[in-house]
Amino acid sequence: MVVVGAGIAGCTAARFYGERGLRVALVDGRTEIDDYKRMCTHFIQPSATPVIERLGLAALIEDAGGIRNSLAAWTRWGWIRVPESQGGEPSAYGYSIRRQTLDPMLRKLAADTPGVELMLGRTAVQLLRDGRRFVGVLVKDTDGEVEALSASLVAAADGRGSRLGELSGVRARTMANERFTYFAYYRGLAQSSGEMGQMWLLEPSTAVAYPNDAGVSVVSCFVERDRLGDFKRDPEGSFGRFVDALPDGPNIHEAERVSPLLGKLEMPNSSRRAAVPGLAFIGDAAMASDPLWANGCGRAFQSAAWLVDATAEALVSNHGLDRALRRYRRKHRGELLAFYLQSSHFSTARGLLPHERLLISSAARDPITARRVTAFVEGLIGVGELLSPRSVGRVLRIALTAQ
Repeated sequence: MVVVGAGIAGCTAARFYGERGLRVALVDGRTEIDDYKRMCTHFIQPSATPVIERLGLAALIEDAGGIRNSLAAWTRWGWIRVPESQGGEPSAYGYSIRRQTLDPMLRKLAADTPGVELMLGRTAVQLLRDGRRFVGVLVKDTDGEVEALSASLVAAADGRGSRLGELSGVRARTMANERFTYFAYYRGLAQSSGEMGQMWLLEPSTAVAYPNDAGVSVVSCFVERDRLGDFKRDPEGSFGRFVDALPDGPNIHEAERVSPLLGKLEMPNSSRRAAVPGLAFIGDAAMASDPLWANGCGRAFQSAAWLVDATAEALVSNHGLDRALRRYRRKHRGELLAFYLQSSHFSTARGLLPHERLLISSAARDPITARRVTAFVEGLIGVGELLSPRSVGRVLRIALTAQ
């Protein structure tokens, strides 16, 4: 078994495969185990919490100061807030933790799993084939030495713009994202929501402020592309004015900024077929969408677990792997496609569609609808439950009452 990419998805898959008794080569081009991903919201949605607990990672995150997260969203109809449980905790929670804390922790957890060999400083340069089936990968180390790693299954966990996707010919279908982002990190940032994350749906621009471990928060703005020229001419001033104008927003001028102002100008949505014979894609290599909704980390944990659960038995018995990969592909599509399409269309910086306007305005007025809309964003329910006749009926009653 070969896993290419030692980020969230790759480390999760490697650990779970190792626990099932398989030998795993976990390959990554990084040379340092403490390296980490820079571009991230650091917000892990609650749908990934069961996987985090199964990994043995939850206690490590909390010991490192990770926050059990929840989210309030500003809309022109008011704030959407899900009521807390009786104990004061969010009714469902994920975790907020910086990748510079999470990535090394998860990488070490995977490397300490029996059967897993962490191979840093290796880059995948070619996939090995036997007819239509992929049977391994060639990797090159930092000295230029090439090594062939044979495997019944190669898991591509090498992120958005997957190199293995290019090498395999499994092309990604892309949808343009008509927003760009600028973001920075602050220590001691005061937010009206306390440790609760905040999102602003400004139509068409958006913004988020997420507290993380060590008292560091990330503040990001996602701005429609026709304002890019203004930001390029004066990024600091444009960012500051944007954040200052947020309703009930954080005061970044009274906090300590602990990073430069960072930008990401191109963030296309992409998805590819999640599995072909001998090769599976997990995390952003399979599906990468608008980072506004902070579902990339959670999807990485979940898709890795789905792949292992679908294929581990077949790999151990050396029987039925193609059928197992088809199960994984159906699971991936069934769980993630609806929200991917919804978020991708929203990333065109269009206005709210009529059904979105009804749902969001009702969620700002009604805690039951707020819980349901939030659960959809968190990946806890599907579009069928979100738009069930009972849900739609309630939304329409709230809309009529508000008139």
